[in-house]
Amino acid sequence: MPDFNQKAMPGLSDKQMEEFRANDKALRGFNDQLIEEFRANGGKVLSGPFVGAPLLLLTTTGAKSGRPTTTPLVYTRDGDRIVIIASKAGAPTHPAWFHNLKAHPAVTIEIGKEKFQARAVITADPERKRLFDAQAKAMPAFVGYQKNTTRQIPVIVLERIKS
Repeated sequence: MPDFNQKAMPGLSDKQMEEFRANDKALRGFNDQLIEEFRANGGKVLSGPFVGAPLLLLTTTGAKSGRPTTTPLVYTRDGDRIVIIASKAGAPTHPAWFHNLKAHPAVTIEIGKEKFQARAVITADPERKRLFDAQAKAMPAFVGYQKNTTRQIPVIVLERIKS
């Protein structure tokens, strides 16, 4: 199996990306399989386009439903902080998980075999731009995601809640 190339985003086809932008049900099915594989293999993905990718599971509380929802996301680090980007592959709307963490910033993170509580902080420029550019340098697909939408893609830092 190939290793994740830090210079490019995992190899989802253009057709898959377009379908995910337009169809939340297709994305949810893909994500459910990714979550299952991540948890079954101690935080590693062994097949598909995210092999070797820096992947985490983000569990948010639904803004309207109040129910927990888990989403797999690629991430980078900024010191001790974890950085995620609400790109939704450049869709015109923010992903549901972003609305959830705006309403309920206390989240649960799974990285590898570790699971912990964190607080989500939505960044503002110039920090947002610095963090976006750093992740886009490691994963150039994020540049394309921003070009695909007129919205400014949010960048979120996750800060561990010390117990």
